[in-house]
Amino acid sequence: MGNTFGRIFRIATFGESHGKSVGCVIDGCPSGIPLSESDIQPALDRRRPGQSAISTNRKESDTCSIESGVYEGKTTGTPICILVKNTDARPADYSEIAKLWRPSHADFTYDAKYGFRDPRGGGRSSARETIARVAAGEVARKVLGGGVKIRAWVESVHSIAMPALKELPSLEEVEASPVRCPHAPTAAKMFEFIKKAKAEGDSVGGVIACGIEGLEAGLGEPSFDRLEALLAHAMLSIPATKGFEFGSGFAGTRMFGSQHNDPFSIDQNGKISVGKNAAGGILGGISSGFPIKFRVAFKPTATIAKEQNTISRELKPTTVVGRGRHDPCVLPRAVPIVEAMAALVLADLKLLQKRFG
Repeated sequence: MGNTFGRIFRIATFGESHGKSVGCVIDGCPSGIPLSESDIQPALDRRRPGQSAISTNRKESDTCSIESGVYEGKTTGTPICILVKNTDARPADYSEIAKLWRPSHADFTYDAKYGFRDPRGGGRSSARETIARVAAGEVARKVLGGGVKIRAWVESVHSIAMPALKELPSLEEVEASPVRCPHAPTAAKMFEFIKKAKAEGDSVGGVIACGIEGLEAGLGEPSFDRLEALLAHAMLSIPATKGFEFGSGFAGTRMFGSQHNDPFSIDQNGKISVGKNAAGGILGGISSGFPIKFRVAFKPTATIAKEQNTISRELKPTTVVGRGRHDPCVLPRAVPIVEAMAALVLADLKLLQKRFG
């Protein structure tokens, strides 16, 4: 039913935006891995609402609780249930939208598919479901080990873009601004731009970049389960995403093969090198051992405080103005979600490789 992700390291998420709780069940996690709530909570704190003037003012601590699968601080190999209670739900804010379809939301398609929907904050289609993904992603990082570094950051907001980076930014650099852009001058411009959009009752989108270092060569499968295809699946399952590219991406279409190819060589330390790494760390759908680079496009938040035309469930013309509490730009809070989904893909592939070779 589309609520489960992964093959060996499998997660199933549950819960709605204004229901009692959200969470996940992780099956397939190896035993003996040290794990506690303190390993998961920092990532949830990065994702939680109410962090700054450019995020929703919903106040949730998003405190997690491990309900099963851990004994005396270590995973047991049995299903791990992680639970987060909703404490600042306001379902009454959404009574109006039960009767109509908001532009660019899942209201219409949920009605078309199920004939019934939870209108409270979008119910299951709300990005609050991603709490479960972030929690599971931290467990996946444990499976991968500390040698694999996954770092995402906001690269652009609307038409404001930071300069290209030559190396991965540190967590401290990313977290230095509420926008999570590691280039301070650009971050300041982004912050003011998002604030202005919010004040005008509007929203903006942008691009999140992500880099992965320390990953071994050989992960990924031929044909349908290529590493880049699995990453694309993971990223495009995140609410509000509209595009995915890896390596040179669409810019590679404007190159000749002689410009785009990555000739192999031996560096001064006697290690294999590929120069510019236009392939983005993936060859033939399998990790090459070189840094993986990809970018994810996010649309402007669909809920805005401007009056918009729509129709009711009775097919009558009407108008709607966004109610409730929403981010004017989802990108800053989506950064840990992108990292989590990457970790889930890689942990699954690592266990698949270990099991089947």
